[in-house]
Amino acid sequence: MKVITKSILILIFILVIFISYLSIFGIETDKFNTQISNKINNINEKIEVDLKEIKLILDPFNLKLNVKTFGSKLKSHDEIIEIENIKTQISLKSLIENKFSIENLEISTKSLKIKNLISFFRSFQNTPELFILEKSVKNGYLIADIKLEFDEKGKVKDNYITSGFLKDIKLDIFKKYNFQKLNSTFEYQKDNLSFNNMKFLFNDLNFLSKNISFKKVQNNFLVNGNINHKNLDIKEKNINLFLKPYLPEIDIKKLRLSSNNNFSFKVNKKFEFNDFKLDTKISIDEFSITNKFSLKKFLPNIKESLNFLDHKLSIKYSKNNLNIIGKGNILLQDKDDIFTYSLNKKNNILNLKTSLNIDDNPFNIDFLNYKKNKKKDALLQLEISKNIKNQFFVKSFSIKEEKNKIKVENLAFNEKYEIIKLGKIDLDYIDTEKQKNFIKFYPNKKEFNLDGSYFNANRLIDSLLTGNENPNFLNIDSKININIRKIYLDNEYNLQNFTGDVFFKNKEIIKANLIGNFSSDKKLKFIINTVGDSKITTLYVDRAKPIVKRYKFIKGFDEGILDFYSSKKSGVSISQLKIYDFKLKELSLLTKILTLASLQGIADILSGEGIRFKEFEMNFKNKGNLMTIDEIYAIGPAISILMDGYVEKNKLISLRGTLVPATTINKFIGSLPVLGKILVGSKTGEGVFGVSFKIKGPPKKLETSVNPIKTLTPRFITRTLEKIKKN
Repeated sequence: MKVITKSILILIFILVIFISYLSIFGIETDKFNTQISNKINNINEKIEVDLKEIKLILDPFNLKLNVKTFGSKLKSHDEIIEIENIKTQISLKSLIENKFSIENLEISTKSLKIKNLISFFRSFQNTPELFILEKSVKNGYLIADIKLEFDEKGKVKDNYITSGFLKDIKLDIFKKYNFQKLNSTFEYQKDNLSFNNMKFLFNDLNFLSKNISFKKVQNNFLVNGNINHKNLDIKEKNINLFLKPYLPEIDIKKLRLSSNNNFSFKVNKKFEFNDFKLDTKISIDEFSITNKFSLKKFLPNIKESLNFLDHKLSIKYSKNNLNIIGKGNILLQDKDDIFTYSLNKKNNILNLKTSLNIDDNPFNIDFLNYKKNKKKDALLQLEISKNIKNQFFVKSFSIKEEKNKIKVENLAFNEKYEIIKLGKIDLDYIDTEKQKNFIKFYPNKKEFNLDGSYFNANRLIDSLLTGNENPNFLNIDSKININIRKIYLDNEYNLQNFTGDVFFKNKEIIKANLIGNFSSDKKLKFIINTVGDSKITTLYVDRAKPIVKRYKFIKGFDEGILDFYSSKKSGVSISQLKIYDFKLKELSLLTKILTLASLQGIADILSGEGIRFKEFEMNFKNKGNLMTIDEIYAIGPAISILMDGYVEKNKLISLRGTLVPATTINKFIGSLPVLGKILVGSKTGEGVFGVSFKIKGPPKKLETSVNPIKTLTPRFITRTLEKIKKN
């Protein structure tokens, strides 16, 4: 009995030693080479396997043998793939029952050229994903672990897994887009490919990605991913690629930023992209764009480039729907201002909300004579939209600077920036001349009302007289009722109770009837009437000085009554301007003519107390930029003038005329039989004397020439006699 017990113990000991040895050191054999080769051949019969001896290590707890071989090679299409090791497990039960089978296979590669490995995979699993990879990958290496499972018939199941590490990958997907130096871990399962902890250069820009995945959905591939970067300095080439397609109206010069981007899109087998979605958080260090905006009138120190600094913004894009929300500093003029904005662009319809906090910078509205106090803050807020017809709608625009308030609502512009719809306007501010402006413009059924207590029209009149404001900016058909208690014309004159109405049609005023009072017996009347295709305009001002003195070349104009009449038809206007009972102290061209004509005495009067005129009459035609002057005639106690010529706006002035001192006229008329005695007495004249002159050249370089005349022209005599008879 002791011998049996001892024998059993020895046998157990030997068995334990053997099992321990197999579990720790294992044994090498080539017994299973054929079976492993057959399994790999089942994957693809074209694959040739060069196996080394296999090492067996016992797994006593799971009753399996771990089978492992090192330094093997796989051959396919003359490509050799170096294998680090091949592993599998064999059930002890199957060996005992002589039903040997391999249920799984694990292959670990050495560092391989990625194109070779993709070709190897396609030899037994020719999927679209692998086809796309093979076409896209141009260079790079990888180390891969491949896990395969086999069914009862020895075929590979579709739950295989490939994972590994990519290094220095270069991809060529599109000609304009260049991926290189890509390093990442990856995992591939059926219909799914994911990359993790990725670093790469995209068009020479450094990017990082936590994850990018490709998933097959029917006939498309769904791509999801995250990409981020820090302190990225984007040059012109990449600006044109990445931003220009989405913001074609903006000329971007410089962009330096950091961002975190989540995106997704679908791509088909033809590399056609759709359903692109983007969710981005951006920190902009500097963003510079070319200034294409006509803002000089409002921001007098505006720069050629607009610079956004230290901005935080969010961008979301999905199905032609772009949303941008941001806030930061903006350098428009000399110092930074605070700028916030919210933009939505969907199917070419744009909605924009912005606010600009202007601190130590100027801001002007010239035609309203408004100028911000540079030492005080002003808040500008704008809400605007643009439709597919390129029409702009100002839903709201406001300016707030302490007690100054300007607000516009519901204003619409066409693509030519003409106003096609009027809304509501509120003006409540002190202007640069320290004048109060309080005006309300608002719709009243199908008409509009312009009501107010005070309005300074000084700057507006200047702009209209010099042609700096386009009179055709209102493309509306409507009536405006006007009732303003006091209009400030200049530092001498005000209009009280300025009332009436104006009708607009086809960008023109077709009817107007306005009246205002200088005093109880002094008035201003402005009337427009349209009959058929003819428009008649009349302006009568009991005090011409606040109008005439605005022409800078006329100085010392005083008194006077202005009467203007104009008839316009088919784009041609025929006009007559008359001014009665006024005097001049200085008129540069007239002074020069008098001096050249050696009429120094009259020239001295002009520059002294001034020359009085009984009447000034100008008859002229306007067509486009050409004014044809049929006649200018002025008569007074000292001199009389007769002129004609033409003026081509901003290009050329050409005038010619006759100037005759009043003494010569009186003597000439006095010499006429009967009529002379009646008009100037019986004194006879001693001869005729006067000058003819020419004025020609660009507006700022006029040249004047003067020649004495011995005989007055019949036209001059006729016009003089007409005026004298009338008076």
